[in-house]
Amino acid sequence: MAHLPSRRRLALAVPVVLSLTASLGFLPAAASAAPHAAPAAQAKDTATMTYVVNTKTSRQTVAKVERAIAEAGGTVVMTYDRIGVVVVRSANPDFARTIRKVSGVDSAGATRTAPLSAAGTTDVGGVQYLSKAEVAQLEKAAKTSKKPKGSVPLEPLEADQWDLRAIGADKAAAINPGSAKVTVAVIDTGVDDTHPDLAPNFSASQSANCVSGKADTTYGSWRPVDADHYHGTHVAGEIAAARNGVGVAGVAPGVRVSGITVAQPDENQFFYAESVVCAFVFAADHDVQITNNSYYVDPWKYNCLGDADQKAILDAVDRAQLYAQRKGTLHVASAGNSNHDLAAKSIEDTSSPNDTTPVTRTIDPRKCLDVPAQLPGVVTVAATGVQNLKSYYSNYGDGVVDVAAPGGDKYQIPDTPSGNGRILSTMPNGEYAFLQGTSMAAPHVAGVAALLKSTHPRATPAQLQALLKAQADNPGCPVEPYDPDGNGVVDSFCKGNKNRNGFYGSGVVNALRAVK
Repeated sequence: MAHLPSRRRLALAVPVVLSLTASLGFLPAAASAAPHAAPAAQAKDTATMTYVVNTKTSRQTVAKVERAIAEAGGTVVMTYDRIGVVVVRSANPDFARTIRKVSGVDSAGATRTAPLSAAGTTDVGGVQYLSKAEVAQLEKAAKTSKKPKGSVPLEPLEADQWDLRAIGADKAAAINPGSAKVTVAVIDTGVDDTHPDLAPNFSASQSANCVSGKADTTYGSWRPVDADHYHGTHVAGEIAAARNGVGVAGVAPGVRVSGITVAQPDENQFFYAESVVCAFVFAADHDVQITNNSYYVDPWKYNCLGDADQKAILDAVDRAQLYAQRKGTLHVASAGNSNHDLAAKSIEDTSSPNDTTPVTRTIDPRKCLDVPAQLPGVVTVAATGVQNLKSYYSNYGDGVVDVAAPGGDKYQIPDTPSGNGRILSTMPNGEYAFLQGTSMAAPHVAGVAALLKSTHPRATPAQLQALLKAQADNPGCPVEPYDPDGNGVVDSFCKGNKNRNGFYGSGVVNALRAVK
């Protein structure tokens, strides 16, 4: 799923992070709203649904709203009073309409259009696991591979990690592998902390399960429920797989990584708004410096501000992520895998809502946003392949994409033992596999951000984002028409210049520069 040019110094002034809805004129700065509500026509039975109710943050208002929730047939799961978000369950199909009329409620809505729903986080091209024979073959190749000058010794499978070399992460590790005082939280499907490449750097005290909307810190609650919930483990390895003589290496092998589970435990792996709100608040309250967000909040690929329910989802998540930013947490998010121009006047969404029956809708991506990738202050990441060219599937957009990073591309073939253009990383149960997607690009940026935070420990989230852009390498828009599959059809159009453009934002991040 999911969710770059001029050089600037850290000391330069950075913009103040503003609420998205306030900046676009939908709500006053002190107000906010709640997650996406299902229209009554879509609530086909009286099954219990989950809602988010957004209120003013005064204790008196929150208490009054909680009483109104009970009167409307709702049960409070969790109240985040510091941001005015209340997670509620109710079987009353009129709950959202009723509670929106209560004084002090900014917005309210269901976070789904059906009790069960399809997955919103997908990988492009599927999973390619490594067999034991292939692992052995790559380990043998690593022993005979020449170590690049200035880099650390290769990990057993690193010969196939072209992505690390593409951003100088192998050489950066020899200078500064990252500080154990910096933690990157993987908000995802869970992280298998028993994996030998992840165990050395895993932080259990900064991990939780947020699926219900309320953090569960029971030991092991952050682990994936099964091997099919592999996404978060793969992401975690890209960020911080240890250089311990086992398997692969991460971009920042010396930092800590934690797991905050937000995906539903069934095969649908749905990412609900209440779970994401919980994750951002938990990360902020547990001294997490960076979060990785390789997903979009279901069931809408884009949440339109003109729709009361979708606006509510957007506002609720925005409150939570802004709260975390104010407490010092930088958010990194994938731009998405639909090859959409997020700066265009209109794009077609054919997959929303994905938990009932999707409808084709033409939306304005300036008013209908990918959440959390397009929220204020979040680093939006596009994907590249080994040729340093935008991946064929990656969303893009001049002024929307902040930076780019390796996410893999089956059409861009590397000179590696496997010749696989995807990204190799950790999987549950001690396994390894190749994946591609902007989901894989975001953790590369999160890893570089962790190296920057290790080098500049006092940098604020806004300063870290400025540094990410300043140290990036921008290849500029392609000279030739963009036709990655070679079928004679131009698939995307790059707008902008060498300093900033729609394909790469400020450029492809650079781990080596981050530690110098």
